[in-house]
Formats: sequence, structure tokens, C-alpha cells
Amino acid sequence: MKPKILITAGDPLGIGPEVAVKAAASPAVRRACLPCIAGDTAALIKAGWTPALCPLLPVDAAGRDSRRPRPTAAGGEASLKAVLLGIKLVKQGGFAALVTAPISKESWAMARAPQPAHTDLFRALEHTEPLMLFTRGRVNAALATEHLPIKDLHRALTKELVIQKALLFAAALKAVGLTRPRLTICALNPHAGDGGVIGREEIDTLIPAVKALRGRGLRISGPAPADAAWAAHLAGKSDGLLALYHDQALVPLKTAPGAGPAVHWTWGLPFIRTSPAHGTAFDIAGRGKADPSGMKEAVLFAVKLIK
Repeated sequence: MKPKILITAGDPLGIGPEVAVKAAASPAVRRACLPCIAGDTAALIKAGWTPALCPLLPVDAAGRDSRRPRPTAAGGEASLKAVLLGIKLVKQGGFAALVTAPISKESWAMARAPQPAHTDLFRALEHTEPLMLFTRGRVNAALATEHLPIKDLHRALTKELVIQKALLFAAALKAVGLTRPRLTICALNPHAGDGGVIGREEIDTLIPAVKALRGRGLRISGPAPADAAWAAHLAGKSDGLLALYHDQALVPLKTAPGAGPAVHWTWGLPFIRTSPAHGTAFDIAGRGKADPSGMKEAVLFAVKLIK
């Protein structure tokens, strides 16, 4: 029997409704699962949704003005409510996985959301420390920290956090068929600190974490300079790359040639969650130009995790 997948349509003024509808209409998605969309009814109808396509759970944006796509409190409130509904229904067993279209952090802030983004919301609601991962073809990257100002990074990066994230990363890769994954952790400082000359985070935090992880049986190398770590990973010399901050992972991941769109997924939650690795794209919203390939991949990857 095909699994039921709940797609939340994201910010109603962004491209989320369009990519959600296009993904639900995709033959590959329809062969793999039974999609259902939760989101703003008017935005989804404008994007091409019909009752014949898939079920719709209406979460409408009160006072939504679609004439100029932009961050709004109404859009933030609607997209937040859709995610909260999705979490509830997936945890109740009504759906096998949750696939989330992009939200606007600015819209959530305008709506006074309790958390700034999806992963922060999952962390707060589930009282657990999840792992943010990205997969693009054979490339797998995970983040030790997420949407954090660079100036705060040195305080957030601890030995305990690195160990926790690496263990989650290994478990996540095992779930997609890598029985003994080879991990590499990126260094924080240029040239991996050059023996402490350019910073001591490698000596004081990362090397002790790697030693502890090896003691627990993980196959992990590093800390390696990020450029060298990425070159080796793209050459197939590691199965997963643990980056220390957002752009250390996302810039190489998205600019590497080939391999199609990236999928963002979350590990360590009591349910499966995936998402396309792009934003709301307000600049092209409502024009029918949005590429749904990332959303399609996110749905198909969720099905893979179910199996």
C-alpha cells in the first residue's frame, strides 16, 4: 500500500503552494505515495490545485493580499499553523511523513511565532536535539549548528554538541543504507587552525570530540580544512561531511556540478520530515515559474526513509 505523505504548502505568498501542487501532480510522486496538501486554499487553487489532484487540508491566511508577494504576518501565521497541524497528524499516525515547503522566517517573526524556523520549532516541541542534513545525489552534509550568527559560533560549538551531532549523522546515514558510514568533520579555522596559530577550536574542541567518537566505534576523520574535506567528499572518499556552520555546508553543496536538487531532511525526531533545500522565492512567486524538482525529490526521499 502506498504511504500517505502530508505536504505543508509553506508561506502562501511564496512559491510553496506552486511547488507543492506541481510535486503532487508528478507521475513519479503519484506512483510512490498518496500526497495530501495542507495550506492556504486560495493560494493552492491559484497554483493549480483541484479536488481531483489530492486531498486538501485548508489552513487559510486571514487577510492575505496576494498582489505583492512578500513577508507578511498573515502568511507567517498560516504557514506556522500548517506545520503545527502537520506535526500533529503525522504523530497521530494519519500520515507516514511530513514534507514542508519553504516558510519565511521574517513572516514567522511578524506573526510572533514561538520559534524562528522549522528545525527550531521541532526542537522545542519534541524536547530533543535534531540534526539538519542535506542530501544531493551521493553528497551528504550535516550541520553542527544551524541558523546562527557567525559571531556566536565559538560559544555554541562544544565537544558535547559535536559528539551528539556526529552520532545522529551516523544513524541517519545508516537509515539510508550506509551500514558503516565514513564521516569527516570540517575544521572551523583556516588551515584547521595551523596548530593553534589561527585559533584553538580544533585543539580544544574538535580533536577531543573526534577521539571520543572513535572510541565509540565511529569511522570519523578530521578536523580537516573545509576545502580539503569537501574535495575528498565529492571524490567519494567519505560518506558524510559534518560542517560546523550553515554556509560551510550549503555553499559547496548547492554549487557542486550535477546531481540534481538537494533535499533537506531532519533526523532525531519521532517522525520523518523532509523539505526542498530552497527558500520562498518571493521574487518569482505567483508567476508559474517555480521549479518543483526540489519538492519532488523531498517527497521521494521521504518515501525512501519510510521504507
